[in-house]
Amino acid sequence: MKTYAKFAVLVVAVIGILVWLAAGGVNEAKTYYKTISELNQMGDRAASQRIRVGGDVEKGSIQRMGRDVYFTLTQDNIKLKVVYSGSDPLPDTFRDNSQALADGKLGADGVFRASKIQAKCASKYEAKPGTKPDAAINRAGA
Repeated sequence: MKTYAKFAVLVVAVIGILVWLAAGGVNEAKTYYKTISELNQMGDRAASQRIRVGGDVEKGSIQRMGRDVYFTLTQDNIKLKVVYSGSDPLPDTFRDNSQALADGKLGADGVFRASKIQAKCASKYEAKPGTKPDAAINRAGA
């Protein structure tokens, strides 16, 4: 074989391996967003996929036991028990009645096992009742 042919085979092999690794990484990092009702309809498929599910944290449901945090997400009067066992600290905005996203897998016992939690407090960014969003901007510019 000529040296150019050997080099071409080596380049094709390296590119093939890189494409294979990239495809595997994309499949590993893929997360589907589901509502609680959609998660319940998935059945056994929910245990085999990484899923991101969102809802409101039920008031009084947050319990810390060692490194685990147990809480309940609600959405349209449907509840989902969640246990967070991640290594990252919970966000400051993770409180009762806040909106949260849990990233993980549904266990066979019906408890969602989350490895990541995202939370936001929507009321913090909404206009005060009775005021127009433009009013605050107009006063600031005056």
